[in-house]
Amino acid sequence: MAEENAKTFNIHNIPVKQFQDRSAKWLLSIRENVRGLFEILAVEWVALLDFDQMEQVNTSFISDAFQAQEADIVYQIPFRGKSEPDRVYIHILIEHQSTVDPIMAFRVLFYMVQIWELQRREWISKGVPKSEWRFSPIIPIVYYTGDRRWKTPLTLDTAMELPDVLRRFVPQFDILFLGVKETSKETLTQTNHPFGWLMTVLQKEHASQEEIKSALIDAMSRIKNILGEDQVEQWTMALYYLLVLIQHRRPAEERGDWDIFFVEYATDGKEINLMKTIADIVYAEAEERGLERGIKQGREEGREEGERNGTIASILTLLGIRFQSDAVQALKPTLDTIDDLSRLKELLIAASDAQSVEAFTQILHE
Repeated sequence: MAEENAKTFNIHNIPVKQFQDRSAKWLLSIRENVRGLFEILAVEWVALLDFDQMEQVNTSFISDAFQAQEADIVYQIPFRGKSEPDRVYIHILIEHQSTVDPIMAFRVLFYMVQIWELQRREWISKGVPKSEWRFSPIIPIVYYTGDRRWKTPLTLDTAMELPDVLRRFVPQFDILFLGVKETSKETLTQTNHPFGWLMTVLQKEHASQEEIKSALIDAMSRIKNILGEDQVEQWTMALYYLLVLIQHRRPAEERGDWDIFFVEYATDGKEINLMKTIADIVYAEAEERGLERGIKQGREEGREEGERNGTIASILTLLGIRFQSDAVQALKPTLDTIDDLSRLKELLIAASDAQSVEAFTQILHE
């Protein structure tokens, strides 16, 4: 039975290019996974940060010269401390090259300064008096998935010939660091968060087939037990990440075995259309964001417009997850001309099934 179902459920039909960069950004664009990251690195901070109200800053500070080796994601999040700024920034630097950069602290500081410069420009554009300027604190995180052990301290003074008398002139700041491959399983899963269990599988991406299969069975069993029956969306997202991890990081000769494995252990022997499920989830989240925006505006047309804009954003996001192509963003002007919300919903589902950006473009112009 599993062999028959595996013919229709083929994980290698799920195209995600540049796995290391794009999968990490996608995984950490889910706020619950950011909470899980903090539960690994600084669990005492979880109570101080309002993850339910966390908002992603739609900008990247990575220059073209570094895009081949790193990516970043930035959030603003309310702070719950007694003596408090209203919000703090979280800057996650995703380092997916195996080479260890001895000037990582300098790069992190460079990105932090750019975030503060963004704030400064906003104050200037809004005419805020300088006496009211208050820069937001930044929590920098380095998320490293390389195989080589990271031994270089994340401080600026390690990149300098520095006599003690000059040490006080060097900026001092902390950086939270997760070296996925070198962190113990016990540390990754210390709070039993699903994100930590996903990391235990990523640790084994280059191990033997039996080792990674054992890690997968353990992680999927744990995650299923952690999540309630009403948390199907979070389970589906976790499963999607594991599917794409196996697709892009395991040898081609294992493909048939993995198709059967996921039918047996992940889908209880049932045929599923995972990409359609992902599309449904993305749309539901977009719809909720649109309705919230409309309610704040206090107008029915605001809700409708928010839902429409959210659906367009979801189409582009889903295509961006599946394909790396400049043509994705080029579709936005055409999508913006579509007022029919039902048509946009159809296109969202089409974005989950299309085999290429070009194929989706043909559907868009039908």
